[in-house]
Amino acid sequence: MKAGAGLLSALALFLLMEAVVTERPRQRKPTKQPTTRRKPSIPKPTAARPAGPEPKEPTDFPPPILGPPSIYPDCPRECLCSPSYPNSLNCENRNIRAIPLIPSRAHYLYLQNNYISEVTAEPFVNATDVRWINLANNRIHRIDKQVFEKIPLLLYLYVQRNQLKEVPSGLPTTLEQLRLSRNLISKVPAGAFKKLGNLTLLDLYHNQLSDSGLGKNTFKDLTNLMQLNLAHNVLKKMPNGIPRGLIQLFLDKNHIDDIPKDYFKGLSHLAFVRLNYNQLSDKSVPKAVFNISTLLDLQLAHNQLSSVPLFNGHLEHLHLNHNGIESINGTQICPYSLEVDFSDDSLMPRLRYLRLDGNHLSPPIPQDVFMCFRLLHAVVI
Repeated sequence: MKAGAGLLSALALFLLMEAVVTERPRQRKPTKQPTTRRKPSIPKPTAARPAGPEPKEPTDFPPPILGPPSIYPDCPRECLCSPSYPNSLNCENRNIRAIPLIPSRAHYLYLQNNYISEVTAEPFVNATDVRWINLANNRIHRIDKQVFEKIPLLLYLYVQRNQLKEVPSGLPTTLEQLRLSRNLISKVPAGAFKKLGNLTLLDLYHNQLSDSGLGKNTFKDLTNLMQLNLAHNVLKKMPNGIPRGLIQLFLDKNHIDDIPKDYFKGLSHLAFVRLNYNQLSDKSVPKAVFNISTLLDLQLAHNQLSSVPLFNGHLEHLHLNHNGIESINGTQICPYSLEVDFSDDSLMPRLRYLRLDGNHLSPPIPQDVFMCFRLLHAVVI
């Protein structure tokens, strides 16, 4: 009986477990769904707007500045006419594009720092007494020859910082100063300075002048010229035909690599020579080329010199910085023998300033330098 009861219990338990198992839900295998990559959307090109024309001068300039009404009825509104200076016409910094009609009473014209592009004769019809014109820092690319026929008494003409490609023609014979620095001048036409015997200052600094742009007789007629500035151009040779009465010659920042032996011969008034930033070496500088009795200031900085050139006892300032000088010998460069009695002031070398920094020298300066140049106040090394 007990065995049969146990068998029935076991059978009931088995059937119960089978029922539980059959009630569990079957897990379905996940189905793989195809992945599709969407293409990035490309924006449709929009129609390009037609580019408008670039603004042309003078539309992009600020408007002209008009002054208050003047007590002078002939005073242009773009200018100022002061009762304290009735002969002056002040038109600088007024944003003007063209030169206004110049009153007949005007002697001095201040037209700098504007937007003037050309100079024509019409504004000067009545301005026959003009002596001074300042046209610096404009945009001038042309000056009519007829302008100077209207102003035959002109003394000073300043046209620096403009866009001229040539020296203006027809300059009046009365002219004393001509400033043409910072233009685009590459050539001086033959006869440009003809009959300018009264010119004392000619400034052609920072242009594009080459050796071929200067003729042999370019400066021939400038018999009273005292200052000639040809610095910051592209010259390779010393300019020909330098006027005999020249006092100041500036040739810095060119490509000059040679000085003729007798170049300065006959220049009996030459006192200042500047040849900084060139390509001068010992081979290209003759031994005694700077032995000029009138020379007071000689500047040869930023060249390729390896020794100190000879110079006259009257020289007062000598700039030799930034060369290749390795030694200095006072006995060799002294204009006079150290045995000379320097109690006589007329025999004492006059060198007062000597600059030697940027070379291959180390202090101290040799004693024989000070034994010769006893007036030296400053030595830069």
